[in-house]
Amino acid sequence: MLSLPVELTHDQAKACLAQLVAGVDAEASPVIVNAQPLQRFDSSALAVLLELRRTCIKAGKTLEVQGLPPHLGDLATLYGIEGLLPRT
Repeated sequence: MLSLPVELTHDQAKACLAQLVAGVDAEASPVIVNAQPLQRFDSSALAVLLELRRTCIKAGKTLEVQGLPPHLGDLATLYGIEGLLPRT
């Protein structure tokens, strides 16, 4: 299982995405991302998850998000992308 950090804002997005993408090959499908550690984040967290989803699709895998914080779920709904980030 992959995991998001405690803080994921614009400043951390590039490094976080690189780390997550590097872990995709070692994961079975569905690739599960644990979002429970997230405490401080902005919309960059959604961008990271969407890019990770694209990476999973290219690898022939699906992505599921576990423990998405309610506020981040609200942002996904606001942006109309909640359906792109299946939750477990």
